[in-house]
Amino acid sequence: MTENTDSILNTLSVRLKEARKAQGLSLDAIANLSGVSRSMVSQIERGESSPTISTLWNLTRALNVDFAGLLDQKDQSDRIDVLKKSDVPAIENVGTGCRIAILSPPEEAGGHEVYDISFQENGFLNSEPHTRGATEQLAVLEGNVSVTSGTAQITLTSGDTARYAADVRHAIAAKDGAARVFLIVKSSS
Repeated sequence: MTENTDSILNTLSVRLKEARKAQGLSLDAIANLSGVSRSMVSQIERGESSPTISTLWNLTRALNVDFAGLLDQKDQSDRIDVLKKSDVPAIENVGTGCRIAILSPPEEAGGHEVYDISFQENGFLNSEPHTRGATEQLAVLEGNVSVTSGTAQITLTSGDTARYAADVRHAIAAKDGAARVFLIVKSSS
């Protein structure tokens, strides 16, 4: 292979792996989504296999990434990534009467997560302990909330912030009407 071809394959393998990990997908998951075997995906990511256009097309469609953008050599630091409000992923089936908008990129999951949580009146979110040493920092944007961490409990009003252990059972609940909070979850590792 020529030096240019090697460079393209190296860039491709790195970008495909980054895209997969950014979405929190395992090799098995991307294989199921794309129809490309797990071993082939692994070989491509390691730069040991030169994928066909068809294979690349299936992988990029499964990862929801731009086919041409995978090989774009522009400086990645010279840009601003924007996620429009309508495209922000949200979780609505956790807790009761709350909507959790996920503001942090998927690759941050388990390390430094950022959420915008809206509570309906009497809405709440009960959480099991996170990893050892995990903490949460919460800022109340609107309304009043009760925060519980282990046996400690406090009521916060709009503009208040709190930091607390998240490696114990913890909860956030709207008090006296609807509420909205900004939450940062940080793992110790």
